[in-house]
Amino acid sequence: MDNKELKRRANNIRKNIITMIYAAQSGHPGGSLSAADILTYLYFVEADINKDNVATYKRDRFVLSKGHSSPALYAVLKEKGLLEEDIRTFRQINSKLQGHPNMNYLEGVDMSTGSLGQGISTAVGMALANKLDGNAYRIYVLVGDGESEEGLVWEAMMAAAHYKLDNLCIIFDVNHLQIDGRVEEVMNPLPLDAKAKAFGFNVESCDGHDFEDLAKAFKKARETKGLPTAIIANTIKGKGVSFMENEASWHGSAPNEEQYHKAMAELDGRDE
Repeated sequence: MDNKELKRRANNIRKNIITMIYAAQSGHPGGSLSAADILTYLYFVEADINKDNVATYKRDRFVLSKGHSSPALYAVLKEKGLLEEDIRTFRQINSKLQGHPNMNYLEGVDMSTGSLGQGISTAVGMALANKLDGNAYRIYVLVGDGESEEGLVWEAMMAAAHYKLDNLCIIFDVNHLQIDGRVEEVMNPLPLDAKAKAFGFNVESCDGHDFEDLAKAFKKARETKGLPTAIIANTIKGKGVSFMENEASWHGSAPNEEQYHKAMAELDGRDE
């Protein structure tokens, strides 16, 4: 799939993110939008996850450790053809599309997440289980930079390096903002690259909105043997919607009607 098609897919995913959060009048647009390009590349190029194997163990797996960004996961599953539910039921009573993903509700959701730090911990367990079972498929996990303030994240990374889990790829979505402001000011976890390297990881840095950059980082991750990889993906919170970009206030706020139409007009303009 060429970059032009990836950009088109990512734009559709952003539209669906905005649509479901507007319909619910609840959700987390900022971190969902910052992750859209990462998940687009992961699901349409990198990971072996499709309709034919989604119900089996013979495939790669993805864990959304920053589970509050569930709109990004639901939107990419919809774009991939793995989600049948109407995205406008997001966060509604009896909907399978809850604010945090639940593996008991949806095929294609590989782990129920939401309590920060537990997703990456589970992904380490998955990667270790694959090693023990002789299963060659890979485990991918997306972690927020604000989430990396959790000590559980680093305990998981210490274990991943100790067990030489080269089938594990952790992607840090580094958009520098969390609900209370800049991560550097709330509880500074940076520099993540130096910390991950000190914990025994192969580290790759990239522009999380550049598909060529993402391709290089994921390629190096696959080629690395004997140690896990951490990809430091530098992103923009709210990417794709001008008035949401780099604004902490859009961490967990839904657009009103005027803002919704403005956002969708911008995204429609990108298609043109």
